[in-house]
Amino acid sequence: MMQAPPEQLGSFYLGAVYDLENGVRTETPINYDARDLVTHAVCVGMTGSGKTGLCIGLLEEAALDKVPAILIDPKGDITNLLLQFPDLRPEDFQPWVNVDDARRKEKTVEEFAAAIAETWRNGLADWGITGDRMRLLASHTRYTIFTPGSEMGAPLNIMGSLAAPQLDWTAESEAIRERITGTVAALLGLAGVNADPVRGREGILLANIFEHFWQQGKNLDLETLINSITNPPIKKLGAFEVDVFYPSKDRFDLAMKFNALLASPKFQSWLQGEPLDVDRLLYSADGQPRHSVIYIAHLSDSERMFIVTLLLENVLTWMRKQSGTTSLRALLYFDEVFGYFPPTAEPPSKRPLLTLLKQARAFGLGVVLVTQNPVDIDYKGLTNAGTWFIGKLQAERDKERVLAGLKGALSEAGKSEATDYSRLITKLGNRVFLMHNVNDDGPVVFHTRWAMSYLRGPLTLPQVRSLVGAPSSAPAPSTPAAPAPPSVEAVPAVTTPSPASAPPPPQSDRQSAPPGFLPTQPAIPPDIKQAYLPCLIDDRQAIRLAGDQAGVRVSVKDVQLLYDAGLLGVAAVRFVDQRRSINEELEVMLLAAGGRQMTGLDWGRAEQLNLRTNQLASAPETPGDDQPVFFADLPEGLANARAVSNAAKELADWLYYNIQLPLTVHPELGVYRHPNEDDRSFTIRLQQAARERRDAEMDKLRAKAEREIQRVAERLAREQQGLAADQAKAQARQAEQWVNIGESVLNFFTGRSTRRAVSSATSKISQAQQASMRVEESKQTIARLEAEKRQLEEQLQADIAAIADRWEHVADQLTTEQLKPRRTDVNVRATALAWAPVWQVRYDDGRGERTISIPAYAELDGERR
Repeated sequence: MMQAPPEQLGSFYLGAVYDLENGVRTETPINYDARDLVTHAVCVGMTGSGKTGLCIGLLEEAALDKVPAILIDPKGDITNLLLQFPDLRPEDFQPWVNVDDARRKEKTVEEFAAAIAETWRNGLADWGITGDRMRLLASHTRYTIFTPGSEMGAPLNIMGSLAAPQLDWTAESEAIRERITGTVAALLGLAGVNADPVRGREGILLANIFEHFWQQGKNLDLETLINSITNPPIKKLGAFEVDVFYPSKDRFDLAMKFNALLASPKFQSWLQGEPLDVDRLLYSADGQPRHSVIYIAHLSDSERMFIVTLLLENVLTWMRKQSGTTSLRALLYFDEVFGYFPPTAEPPSKRPLLTLLKQARAFGLGVVLVTQNPVDIDYKGLTNAGTWFIGKLQAERDKERVLAGLKGALSEAGKSEATDYSRLITKLGNRVFLMHNVNDDGPVVFHTRWAMSYLRGPLTLPQVRSLVGAPSSAPAPSTPAAPAPPSVEAVPAVTTPSPASAPPPPQSDRQSAPPGFLPTQPAIPPDIKQAYLPCLIDDRQAIRLAGDQAGVRVSVKDVQLLYDAGLLGVAAVRFVDQRRSINEELEVMLLAAGGRQMTGLDWGRAEQLNLRTNQLASAPETPGDDQPVFFADLPEGLANARAVSNAAKELADWLYYNIQLPLTVHPELGVYRHPNEDDRSFTIRLQQAARERRDAEMDKLRAKAEREIQRVAERLAREQQGLAADQAKAQARQAEQWVNIGESVLNFFTGRSTRRAVSSATSKISQAQQASMRVEESKQTIARLEAEKRQLEEQLQADIAAIADRWEHVADQLTTEQLKPRRTDVNVRATALAWAPVWQVRYDDGRGERTISIPAYAELDGERR
């Protein structure tokens, strides 16, 4: 039983060094630096080699380190990541054990589950892994199994990936065109069209359609694509008219093939669930890291290729929007890459995979590729992989292919082939792997640790359904669903009929203007600027809100749209902090509605609107159904252009003295929350900045400590060499001493004893004693140096743990500061007469008629404007 290494973020506990010559596991743990995955990894091994256990362990460590991941699972093995049972109770394992295995063992399911639980308990204990570590794993990362084309797991809206990528066409046109090529190839394969996606007329037409829409920033869906095939938005393809290059009859046949997909009831499940959004696959709604398993074992080969290609293209687009980093930002894990990265063929998935292997490291995205078929993988492409995990191989040709790829990786890294990799690979056994890491001095043979997840084997769709719960077309469980809009039925105390079901109020009531309002808009001098606030809620929503506020059963009598008059101020306030590189502009829109008197205006009592200038209308809303609109009479001062203009200076003064930019900042990292940045985005940025700082501090600490450890180690080595020399001298002096004593005794008995002989013997004894003393001194020095080296190593581990713990709770170190603008950074863009729409609802609550005003320009909770 070995002791697990201290818990360190950024260090993956994969197993222990294995003595290949003697066939035994040592007590030296294998700690793999998470950042080494930035240079990608490949894992090869035959069935039964322990490849799945190694990879599950790697992903568990990534989850503990809060590294988000997208996991492509063609076989169903990676679903085992969700089989985590920290309490290791037999009843936890029982639903997932293989019934046939229990039968072969001649045990009941209950007995077999108990045996499995005991096996897992002993296996984890043997590697020093406790239930607390397993609970930590569950708390650090959220898991979701997506089943595109099926509702057994979390559905995934694949067709959402046809939306225009959020990239600058001018700067990223080449990358966007590559994505178009891959998307077109995947679509043709899904529709069963055997055509060259680059040179075939089908591919050329589709690529031009995509470019036409995406260049304008317009999204595509399958229906729009079908209509665009029959009626292309472009007139020429190359030098020929579209109808000449691709006749309409042939285009109709192509459109019919795609329409057959769209019309298929089975295909409807491809249009449900979360969109294929890489950012949402990597992080939950609250910014927590997420491991998204893309389960595709149930699909046909063409459907798998379609999904994998679109996913990889979306990952590329996401990657290009990230900032550069040397720390591990996220993982893309492909459990069985066979068929998607072949040595000679060019399936749609190969180009984006190769691009990721070449470019992703600059953005902190690690790619891990796994296969049990080494001969069917393009090892020239895998020369970009910095880490190779090589397990037991079945055939000699598999070993030759792996060695060829490894040779390329060594050459790419500029390293020599001093190790006999062929001999090492031949001697590997189950759960024993050879790890070649370009960041290490040489290869390491290690035994994989026990997986914390129950390695039950591939799960079927029904088992996935049991694991994740009832199927649903709603967003995955790891992303909280948006709250439903308030409804009448949700408030039992209020039952307010909608206007459609309520009897219409008398016509006379509908035409009468409320006190203070006019049936026509007042005459406004031409030099007065006017603006109309948008009408964001309709009369039905206003009625519902009136009922909610009343809190009792109400009967609606009348609903009228009124336009109240006020003064609108629009300003841009810039906040600058050169020390933090902050240069943010905040748009402020204020509505002052002071009743009948607008002179002596107090902007501090104005309403701050959550609107943008492009939402302002140029005319009042017309509700329809001959429902009139009424306008307030102008308050005093609003018909005076000079008074409206002077209000701009008052607004500028008020903003300078009163408005501040609240900054949520991490003082040490210098990371601050941008205006209008949501909690999720800020949390993700903060976590990545903390990871980068943590890694940098650990590098600096290790470099300093390892220099000191190396210094002590060199002294220790010299002392050990000196000890060996002193021991040899001591043995020689001891031998000389006994020879001299023997000579003296012999001379004594033969009568040839002399004073000189006695002196020589005494000298030899003295020299032997001095040599023994030097040996003891060397031993003491060595013991002191060994203790010093051990103390330095322990201190290094303690300091590393302290750094990891400090950056683990980075959110606890946030503070809030207020940033004031400079006088010159307050720019009042406009002051204008504002017409603000208000719904006036008249109702009877059983105690009498009442009237309530509902601002139509205000946002409803839980709803979009």
